[in-house]
Amino acid sequence: MNEAIKTLEENLKNETVVIAVSGGPDSMTLLHLMNSLKEKLNLSLVCAHVNHKVRSESDEEAAMVEAYCKENDIIFKYMTIKYYNKKNFHQDAREKRYAFFEKCVKECQAKHLLTAHHGDDLMETILMRIVRGADFKSYAGFSEKIVKENYTILRPLIHYTKKEIEAYALENKIPFRIDKSNESDKYTRNRFRKYVVPSLKAEDEKVHEKFYKFSKLTLMYEEYISKAVMESFQAIYKRKKLNIEKFKKLDELIQIKIINEIIKINYPKDLDLITDKHRRLIFKIIMSDKPNQTVSLPNHKYAVKAYNDFYILKEKSKSAYKIELVDKTTLPNGKSIQIVSKATDNSNYTLKLNSQEVKMPLYIRSKLEGDKIEIKGLNGRKKVKDIFIDEKTPKEERDLWPILVDSDDNILWIAGLKKSKFDKQKDENYDIIVKYL
Repeated sequence: MNEAIKTLEENLKNETVVIAVSGGPDSMTLLHLMNSLKEKLNLSLVCAHVNHKVRSESDEEAAMVEAYCKENDIIFKYMTIKYYNKKNFHQDAREKRYAFFEKCVKECQAKHLLTAHHGDDLMETILMRIVRGADFKSYAGFSEKIVKENYTILRPLIHYTKKEIEAYALENKIPFRIDKSNESDKYTRNRFRKYVVPSLKAEDEKVHEKFYKFSKLTLMYEEYISKAVMESFQAIYKRKKLNIEKFKKLDELIQIKIINEIIKINYPKDLDLITDKHRRLIFKIIMSDKPNQTVSLPNHKYAVKAYNDFYILKEKSKSAYKIELVDKTTLPNGKSIQIVSKATDNSNYTLKLNSQEVKMPLYIRSKLEGDKIEIKGLNGRKKVKDIFIDEKTPKEERDLWPILVDSDDNILWIAGLKKSKFDKQKDENYDIIVKYL
């Protein structure tokens, strides 16, 4: 364990350290190493254990870890997970686990969180992502050191195989438990662990070192490319919308990186849900000649192309609505219409009415099939549907777009887009002023 000890000695000194411990040979070996170094490095150790409550042995494992901590004067932090999202058990369990670890780091004012990921874990992760499809950075798996906002994650066992770690644990009489669910072929990672990784080790027993080198090189290339990408990204992605015209002028590699950056922004905790298929579909609609397109994405989100804009949204309700206008009315699209006492602008975001010319009260509603408006300054009426098209209003926004009507359902205003013949100039008589905010 010389390499691991060297990493620990180089990074830890005079501080509190949180160690994620499951009770398996990997994490118990890490806990043992930290315990052997705590006096030399003047460390305060905190063991963070999560009881997933999915196996009958879970309680006994928790008791074993707690007993080890008491025997060695290590602070023991414990959490039980009571329920899971059944659709994505592993993702949900991971999120809850790391949320607990971060809570422990914060409570203990720790500078480092240590996890027992090893060389085999890295191989499995890289292979799974290559087979499943991911962005370039994800192909690196995970790194030995990750600097977070207020602490650093350190993985000192990354240079060792599981076999080497288990041999060390047995030689040093370190207590541990084996998770029998790791033998099940039900889970993808287990199949890679049981069948794919051993075949690679048969070719080269030190193959995990090659994967570690691949991971480091990939991250180095990623860091270099990312610096070039961010300049372009910041120029064409504003207010969570991508300028498609500018995007199309970029090199394809930069385009791919920008799409991945947008995905990361919208999937900060569950990036693994996005596959190559999703990325290809997103790229396809962006490059398409069609002005309006959508693609469904995981976690109730969807990618949207609306004329020259591309963005990712959460699914919104498209239910019809009708709301009486009051002093300030909050709308289903997240905006509002407010009655004001004065206004200096004459844009489509402000409407002036004479209450004697319309039937009160006024209502804000969603569009209806066949809606028409008598536009100010034009003879005749025009379909609201055609106005949305002319104004290049994104399709997914049209169903919730606010339309102001009177009690006879005369359309007075398509808020922010078009005003009707009922709108008044500054020198005309009016007693109602409304603004779209």
